[in-house]
Amino acid sequence: MTTPVSPPGALDVWVQDLGAGRRRMDLLVPDLHCAGCIRKVESGLGAIDGVSRARVNLSTKRVLVEWAAPVVDARKVLDTLEALGFAARPFDAGKSGQREDDLRASSLLRALAVAGFAAANVMLLSVSVWSGAEDTTRELFHWISALIAVPAAAYAGRPFFRSAASVLRHGRVNMDVPISLGIVLAVALSMFETATGGVRVYFDASLMLCFFLLAGRYLDHMMRARARSAVTQLLSLSATGAQVVGPDGERRYCKVAEIEAGMVVAIAPGERVPVDGRVISGTSDLDRSIVTGEAAPEAIGPMGVVEAGTLNLTGPLQIEVTAAGHDSFLSQVIGLMETAEQGKDRYVRLADRAAQIYAPLVHLAAAATFAGWMWWSGDWHLALVTAIAVLIITCPCALGLAVPAVQMVASGRLFRRGIMVKDGSALERLAEVDVVVLDKTGTLTLGQPELVAQPNLSGPHRAMILALARESLHPLAKALVAQSKPVAVLNSALQEVTEVPGAGLSARHQGKLLKLGSHQWCLGKPEESEAGAVSMLHASLDGEHIACFLFQDKLRPHTGAAIAQLKALGLEVALLSGDREHAVAAAAHQAGITRWQAGAGPGDKVVFVADLERQGQRVLMVGDGINDAPALAAAHASMAPASATDIGRTAAGLVFTSPELAAVPYAVQVARSARRLVHQNFALAALYNLIAVPIAVLGFASPLIAAIAMSSSSIVVTANALRLYGRNSVPSNQVATSAPGKRPEDDAEAAA
Repeated sequence: MTTPVSPPGALDVWVQDLGAGRRRMDLLVPDLHCAGCIRKVESGLGAIDGVSRARVNLSTKRVLVEWAAPVVDARKVLDTLEALGFAARPFDAGKSGQREDDLRASSLLRALAVAGFAAANVMLLSVSVWSGAEDTTRELFHWISALIAVPAAAYAGRPFFRSAASVLRHGRVNMDVPISLGIVLAVALSMFETATGGVRVYFDASLMLCFFLLAGRYLDHMMRARARSAVTQLLSLSATGAQVVGPDGERRYCKVAEIEAGMVVAIAPGERVPVDGRVISGTSDLDRSIVTGEAAPEAIGPMGVVEAGTLNLTGPLQIEVTAAGHDSFLSQVIGLMETAEQGKDRYVRLADRAAQIYAPLVHLAAAATFAGWMWWSGDWHLALVTAIAVLIITCPCALGLAVPAVQMVASGRLFRRGIMVKDGSALERLAEVDVVVLDKTGTLTLGQPELVAQPNLSGPHRAMILALARESLHPLAKALVAQSKPVAVLNSALQEVTEVPGAGLSARHQGKLLKLGSHQWCLGKPEESEAGAVSMLHASLDGEHIACFLFQDKLRPHTGAAIAQLKALGLEVALLSGDREHAVAAAAHQAGITRWQAGAGPGDKVVFVADLERQGQRVLMVGDGINDAPALAAAHASMAPASATDIGRTAAGLVFTSPELAAVPYAVQVARSARRLVHQNFALAALYNLIAVPIAVLGFASPLIAAIAMSSSSIVVTANALRLYGRNSVPSNQVATSAPGKRPEDDAEAAA
């Protein structure tokens, strides 16, 4: 068990003592933004002598550091992070940086509004100057423009200025450095021209630059902000404490951190199990969907094993603790989630990769232009104006909009089909997948028991059975009531209604004993035949079998066609489930899937996905349950139905509301189309620079013309992105079909 100790220097940080001279610290670092940040922090902390582990989770903005004391202390860790340009504070799982994301989104939106409003007004004033205003009138318009532009640029440019100042302090550069230089130099030169009575000013250019770049930055931030870590929701399943039963039978409440192996804990109906343990008394039904992914409750009795995070439904239990704290099942699932998300966070987006090359080239081109014109003409004013034009004309508006514009259009197209994209990078990863792994219950199937066969009962018998079924919350009983033909039911006719967890219900009707539940419960002997993929609900009256109801969890509509379309897209399909072997085999056969695995827990699913990834395959995981969450996070791309658990939806990159699995191949088609458009946008941006940069370097473009050219390039890539919008939507039950000889991904752009 870890214990908090006060770090040196009275730092407001929790440091955990792991024993044997080892220490650990969990930190929240809000300024983590990309895979480059991950590499920098992990390599910087890992270089400290004595640090044995440094792990970054980008989704939660979390940094976990372990070290050997007294070689390293908390102060040294924080000083190293500060030197790297990252402020840190103790990690709070309840916040996980979400407040910082919300504040940043609001700040960007305000800056965008200010830049747009100011640019529109300055452009109106510039029209008069362009129309021939001279002398005093021109100077007046220049001063009015300055009064609008200077404070507006100072406010709207803050996101770029702060970022540029931060990296420059630590001897690095990023895309915000040339952006900041372009804005500051354009405003400064314009103020100089205004004060000296110059003819040309470039306030409108600086504000247009701010506006277009902020638009791209806001779109990109909103796409990233949709991705929320599922770890905090998993933590919400952890009970804060439990009633510990002493040797004398006295009960006392203890926090989970105080519970140790060997203790006896009492779990009341409706409570979550706080620790792993073994039942020593009591019977109940457990919701073990966190372990198996199956919604149907499982009966538990003495010597049965329970896991932390499972929900006790019907009866009181006493369990002997076998694992608590960091050793419990739920803690292991959380660990799997964090490890999996860490691997996904290392994915470098296309725009980030382009920016790593682009930023140094922009600085080099502007510096070379200034030096060349100074050498050629000796006129610093001319050299500076030309260099500013190069900075503005090469500012990455087109590059900044190339990815988020396509992603927003693609997200809108998918949203029209009931598919929600939570993270822009999820679309990039989805376009790269070559194997699809499906969960069964709730994903391949609807996760709702359907009454597929029922006996021909007399009215009184049917009324009695339905009256008894209404007394239970068991999924099969609820399905029986919901899907049976309505009959007149008098619940008052039933007496002594009792429900035995894991067995069934019983009641007295006109002196006769009515039972509803398992074959063992109703008739006192186990089922003679294997039910296969079908669930059975039996009924008996005074020991005589009177009814057997058959239920089956059916496949989603048009599932076979959707699987065929996935294969037509060149994707391998596998089924992975925690359900029984015969149920999984039946579902796989019905859907046309040849590769399947049953009885898979959360760890097994992560291993299955990791094995495929190690073989060089890119996995799309489609699942809905809590037990699927680690695999959803570990996979290269992930999707979940809207009916999934909150944690399953959070862990997935895309969520579909359609009851049909056809949403999966359709999303892949759109993602592939979006990837092609992104590549086209990069090509257009590159072509624009190949043409525009030489013109600016040679002095044929003023900063104003450069700003217009830069804005035009942004409009071009945005217009190209809009090609992804189709005027017609294909019905969902037709998505899984494609014309012969036609590339399937072209369907997503058929009407563009």
